[in-house]
Amino acid sequence: MSEWIIGVVTEWGYFGIFLLMVAENIFPPIPSELIMPFAGYVAASGELSFAGVLIAGTLGSLAGTSAWYVAARLLGLARFTWLCNRLGRIATIQEDDIDMAVRWFERYGPLAVFVGRLIPAIRTLISVPAGLAAMPVGKFLAISAAGTVLWTGILTVAGLVLHENYATVEAWVDPVSIAVVVLAVVIYIYRFVTWKPIKDIG
Repeated sequence: MSEWIIGVVTEWGYFGIFLLMVAENIFPPIPSELIMPFAGYVAASGELSFAGVLIAGTLGSLAGTSAWYVAARLLGLARFTWLCNRLGRIATIQEDDIDMAVRWFERYGPLAVFVGRLIPAIRTLISVPAGLAAMPVGKFLAISAAGTVLWTGILTVAGLVLHENYATVEAWVDPVSIAVVVLAVVIYIYRFVTWKPIKDIG
């Protein structure tokens, strides 16, 4: 798995990182916890720059999470709920997930967007209440970017460290990365099978 991700990043470069992060924020095929460290690993080898990797990862993450913000803001509560009831099973969006994101946003406001970008469980869905509340686009993007840069920066630095110590950790890098993806797939299948229509997210 590590070789595949590294291969994608190496072959497609910054655009590959961007696409992987867009997909990760719309639905979770591969978690960013694997994408960005391996992108950082490639950067450490000299094929890409650290700044370029960080920018590509941040822009991809923002593009993915902004899709949910735009959908929520343009559609409004009733139509967004309608959309989720038709596509929610594919994206494994549960009513409880959105309820949690809404509660976070109602309690912490803009801070929830920043902190939410650091937490896997609500990283993408925090965009929904921000959109429903018509949070100004510029403010949403600025706060989201701050949280995203911090998160992707930490993961990219982890990749740099991985490169420097690859000989030491080589024996378990691939098994661990495969285990992470397998776990993500199992969770996805479980959520897909147990998904229920969303009644109300207000």
